[in-house]
Amino acid sequence: MSTETTASVSTHVLDTSVGRPARGVGVRLFARSGREGRWQALGDSATDADGRCADLPALPEGTTHVRLDFAVEPYFEPPPGAGPAGTRRDAPAHRDGGTGAFFPEVAVTFAVVPGEHHHVPLLLSPFGYSVYRGS
Repeated sequence: MSTETTASVSTHVLDTSVGRPARGVGVRLFARSGREGRWQALGDSATDADGRCADLPALPEGTTHVRLDFAVEPYFEPPPGAGPAGTRRDAPAHRDGGTGAFFPEVAVTFAVVPGEHHHVPLLLSPFGYSVYRGS
């Protein structure tokens, strides 16, 4: 939760290629103070059945920039032992003979304001993504 001196962050991942939340996407949270500050890893999480990370840690006081790293490639791989029926037909490895997701990782860096909550949804498909500041 944010206070007057800290900001808070949440995220939500939606798979627009199937019109559902993206479950199981790994997310790492980083923070820094100032443009030239060093990134500090704050924690890891994974999206739940609703595509949300409910357990991202609080940001340290003085945070000015945040980075969310999303592990996209494992999400687009078929589950082990799924066989052809469990294969995602829209995933690049199964459409063009590629080796996985076109964007294996998505890093989103943004500025934060103390006292404000920053919700950053990721809209994901096999060949593209978009992000925005939500509410």
